[in-house]
Amino acid sequence: MTDYHINVFWSEEDGCYVADIPDLEYCSAFGATPIAALGEALKAKEAWLAVAHERGDPIPTPRYRPVIYQASH
Repeated sequence: MTDYHINVFWSEEDGCYVADIPDLEYCSAFGATPIAALGEALKAKEAWLAVAHERGDPIPTPRYRPVIYQASH
């Protein structure tokens, strides 16, 4: 199954965790913990997709994948 990547990070500016879905423009959420931010982002994703579907807007294909660096031995 393919799904959207979610970035979760601490924001000093906001004083909380942020969960962002890069493939869905302006789709992000906040929480006091990483798990809370992730839960809110999953709700935001469902709402984002529902609105896009209702409007007849295209649903983006999940494409974003972070670059993972590995230390050389």
